[in-house]
Amino acid sequence: MSNFDQYYSTRNVQMSIVKTILFRTDSSSIIGTGHIMRDLVLASQYKDSNIIFATRDLEGNINHKISEAGYEIETLRSNDIDELHETINRHHIDLLVIDHYDISYDDEKQLKTQNPTLKILSFDDTYEKHYCDILLNHNISADEKRYEELVPKWCELRCGSKYTLLRDEFLKEKELKREKIYDFFVAMGGADTANLNIEILKTLPKDKKVALVTTNANRNLESLQEYVKDKENISLFVNSNEIAKLINQSRVAIVTPSVTVNEVYFLNVPFIAIKTADNQREMFTYLNKNGFSAIKTSEFYKLKIYIKGILDGR
Repeated sequence: MSNFDQYYSTRNVQMSIVKTILFRTDSSSIIGTGHIMRDLVLASQYKDSNIIFATRDLEGNINHKISEAGYEIETLRSNDIDELHETINRHHIDLLVIDHYDISYDDEKQLKTQNPTLKILSFDDTYEKHYCDILLNHNISADEKRYEELVPKWCELRCGSKYTLLRDEFLKEKELKREKIYDFFVAMGGADTANLNIEILKTLPKDKKVALVTTNANRNLESLQEYVKDKENISLFVNSNEIAKLINQSRVAIVTPSVTVNEVYFLNVPFIAIKTADNQREMFTYLNKNGFSAIKTSEFYKLKIYIKGILDGR
């Protein structure tokens, strides 16, 4: 058993009971959908708390996922910190969970100053400075030592795969051995902000079966649907609730170096990661240093090389 597997086997971390929790996060065709999805996993761990999501109504958002999970939504007009402060006071929030790249250290400090009893849990993927009570970096690449000068001395660090946020469907799939009916699983994020899906499909051998997942947040969804409609080897899944099953049914995954890597690694599926955004830099660097297949969009030509190597059994 690898170190990662040992961490995963003990990943259920007890969460203290908090009366009212506010999640501040967004999703859109530009931002993507990953923040909402991982926040929903974290929210599910606070079973005895009152959960509220504060989010904007941006184009291509997946706020319906929040409603489907049974949580209240507070729709914000802007990302103004004063509006967030007013929301915190009105709902008497005990714990604020921040999963938002545009909320800074100074913003967090201001919120703590205005609300002395407020606890803050901040997500971080890119080793930024935070003024919070709990810092959560749940990626397999997380390095706790790098936060020594980035958070207050009293901040609790939750770093690494012990804290990886995996939906129940992944925990269940881990115990199942499924037939590999797809040669490739492709997921460039719910919004595919780099618009790579079609280019990847063009690169894959035409005789291989492909499962490609995306969401309605994808601005290029219509062109993608048009491209695959006459290709019997490609199965397109939009807004699927069976991602773990599809990964488990696939021989190789082509994904972004994001939280999706945590998921495919957990299910022991070989993968190729394509970096499409700056916030994937740390995971991308980690994967390269540790012998995994990871490329930048500027190195897209390498994808065909990696695919050939996989198919040749190298």
